[in-house]
Amino acid sequence: MSTATALVFTAVVAGRFLLPLLILRHPLPAIIACLILDGIDQSIFQWFGYDPPGYQSYDKAMDIFYLAIAYLATLRNWTSMWAFQVSWFLYFYRLIGVVLFEFTHFRPLLLIFPNTFEYFFIAYEAIRTRWQVALRDLRFWIGLAALIWVVVKLPQEYWIHVAQMDVTDTLADHPWTIGVLIGLIVVACLGVRYLAKTYLGAPQPGWRIAADPIPEGINEASERAAWTAKYAKVRSMATVEKVVLVGLIAVVYARVLPDYEGSSVSLFLGVGVVVLINAGFTLVASRRMWTVESALAGFAGRLAFNVAFVLVADWLLRRNSGDLDFIDTFFFLSLISLITSLHDRYRPVHAVRKHEAPEGIRGAATA
Repeated sequence: MSTATALVFTAVVAGRFLLPLLILRHPLPAIIACLILDGIDQSIFQWFGYDPPGYQSYDKAMDIFYLAIAYLATLRNWTSMWAFQVSWFLYFYRLIGVVLFEFTHFRPLLLIFPNTFEYFFIAYEAIRTRWQVALRDLRFWIGLAALIWVVVKLPQEYWIHVAQMDVTDTLADHPWTIGVLIGLIVVACLGVRYLAKTYLGAPQPGWRIAADPIPEGINEASERAAWTAKYAKVRSMATVEKVVLVGLIAVVYARVLPDYEGSSVSLFLGVGVVVLINAGFTLVASRRMWTVESALAGFAGRLAFNVAFVLVADWLLRRNSGDLDFIDTFFFLSLISLITSLHDRYRPVHAVRKHEAPEGIRGAATA
């Protein structure tokens, strides 16, 4: 790999890690940017004469990361509890499918477990820009998810992962398909316009691109800490969710990292232990009001705590003999620290919104 190619590869990978963080505050434009980069990254590599080995696994790992941030954005931003419930299922359903694919490399699994969450997220945020979302019922959101699943994602997943066709190559080899693609885009736009007029009604004035503000009473770090100290528990479904979320993501990345040779089960259990320790740390810090307003500072503090914990544990277990891979360990600790710190930061926001939702539309949100 030449120096120029290495720089391009590094820039693309950095973009796929950094762009998703914008989803928290600017959900629609940021996730569309992630979607575009996801669609063209392989072409960018090939333009520079580089075809990454194991691209499918790398691509799925990057997808899982930015969709994890999108899921955390639903905790921070979404006011519809029914939509959140549907998105929660769609995200974890896909995550399980990706893990199964990494162990079997059976491509039809990606068709059975399609990435419907991504387009459902985009649809919700697109609707939110002009229409009210909070009072729409569960049937509306299930219908929207089913439409995306059947009409959009099943054909797309078959095209990409089963037929293994590339849009760029197809357009280049068969120029007539450009007209077909334009026709499909026009039909899709007309279909979306018809569905919007039929099921959404007249739009509200103005555009809401940025995320909605966090409710008063829970938008300060001290207020979130007070909520956590009063209601959160280490032994809870929220902790189970974090263990599953971070553990499965770590397993996917372990299949991608070229020098990682550990057991996936051991990794999942180890991640689970660190997540549990983090849950206890969050509870203790909240009760003592050790708070910071900055999400970046919160992540840095969480990462420093996790690194210190692992190094001390390694020393106490008398394993400090050069066997610990510090690069892989630091990567996984960074992943754990980012996701758990954001989850702990925004779960109280979701809980308050759920509590304040009108009776009958609170849903069965798990977080």
